[in-house]
Amino acid sequence: MKYDSLRKHPLMAGTMLLTLAGILSRVIGFFYRIFLSQKIGAEGMGIYQLTVPIYVLTISLTSSAIQTAISRFVAQAAVAGVPGSRRSSGENKRAPLGGCSRKNNCQTPFGRGRLGLRGFTSNDYCNESCYLGAGLILSLSLSFLCTYFLYQFAEPIAVHFLEEPRCTSLLQIIALSIPFGAVHSCINGYFYGLKKTFVPATSQLLEQIVRVAGVWLFFEISMEKYQAISLNLVVWGLVAGEAAAMLFSMSFVRLKKSRGSKMQAMEQIFFLSLPLTANRVMVNLLQSLEAVMLPGQLRLYGYSSSEALSVYGILTGMALPMVLFPSVLTNSVSVMLLPLIAEAQEKQERRYIINAVKKTCFYSLLLGFLCTVFFLITGKWIGLILFSNELAGTFIVILGWICPFLYLSTTLHSILNGLGKTTSTFLLNIIGLGIRIAFVLFVIPLAGIKGYLWGTLLSQICMAGGALLMLLIRSGGIKKTLHK
Repeated sequence: MKYDSLRKHPLMAGTMLLTLAGILSRVIGFFYRIFLSQKIGAEGMGIYQLTVPIYVLTISLTSSAIQTAISRFVAQAAVAGVPGSRRSSGENKRAPLGGCSRKNNCQTPFGRGRLGLRGFTSNDYCNESCYLGAGLILSLSLSFLCTYFLYQFAEPIAVHFLEEPRCTSLLQIIALSIPFGAVHSCINGYFYGLKKTFVPATSQLLEQIVRVAGVWLFFEISMEKYQAISLNLVVWGLVAGEAAAMLFSMSFVRLKKSRGSKMQAMEQIFFLSLPLTANRVMVNLLQSLEAVMLPGQLRLYGYSSSEALSVYGILTGMALPMVLFPSVLTNSVSVMLLPLIAEAQEKQERRYIINAVKKTCFYSLLLGFLCTVFFLITGKWIGLILFSNELAGTFIVILGWICPFLYLSTTLHSILNGLGKTTSTFLLNIIGLGIRIAFVLFVIPLAGIKGYLWGTLLSQICMAGGALLMLLIRSGGIKKTLHK
């Protein structure tokens, strides 16, 4: 049976399941944001949204890249253990990224070098359980360090970096969720690599349900006791959601006996996740810097401090989630593409990768243009009817133009990561964020928040165009990657 036909069904089934869970999760999140905007107001939303980049930064540092690495190596290990595969039959004398020859002449994301601590052959390879265990050790070690640091230094971060002392307690509570998120993320990577999406999809939905239900319950208890509604309750909901998702995903793990060296597996995960971690940490640092600078630059345009926070809250808490809603489909495709591309690379199936790039471009652009038309027509109505905010509608109309480029860049970056081109995605993200920060610094004081929106559009165009150019120029590049 042809490789394409073997891989078509897992991609479709996994994408449909993840998309369904993502849609349900975002629908719940959508009404949740309406509920929050009514309870804590636009200024409260602005304060809460200031802490979100810090939370995302810690996840990027502790587990996000490790999840990607686990997914890739588990996918390759699954292929290696299948009878008749190149690795299992001994045909692949020079194992690609997932393994090494007896001479340890290994392929790393940075070139050829000594990757494994001992030889790696068809009879001696790290299996799926080994990679999960190694990933958990790395991720939990980093998460405990981040938890301690964020809890201890929450006040100086809030005062000196975020310039909002009210964020201190929020950051301390967020710190408690980091280990839960690390375990949950690693287990998700394991199941993504096996192309079994039920657990990640269901845990994602469960996390959102528990978070929303928890916050609603906390608010109801506060109102019954005639207590002031605190922003802390919103963050406690986040902790409860992460803990529930972790416990749920752990209950489905049925590990085989670990085979191979965990130290070798940790080293392999480290080398692949290092540029990804640098990518995501740098991106989130720049996003945090962007979030901090935005209210200040709006004040230079003429807004008061309260107005600046309100505008920021409307943009990030109302308009952006609405525009990003359809991306649940492209995000699901991206998650499934990475292990499939890794398997195609393992089997030297260049045609499959090229077809994946073509189909990705077509369907991402089609979805993006349909969404753009939809938001242009209904954007102002959505802002008025759903959020009772005219400014939110204006933001939605302008942001609608980014959809084709946002969805395209998301999926193409996943293909690049699946090929091990993590440094390329890093550079593209830095370029995109550099453009946005330049607009924050130089355009917002002159044109207001609309300057930032147009900067966001330009950055997405550059990121999507850059990713497509890299893959097109290097069909050569694809060929080279496969034969390294």
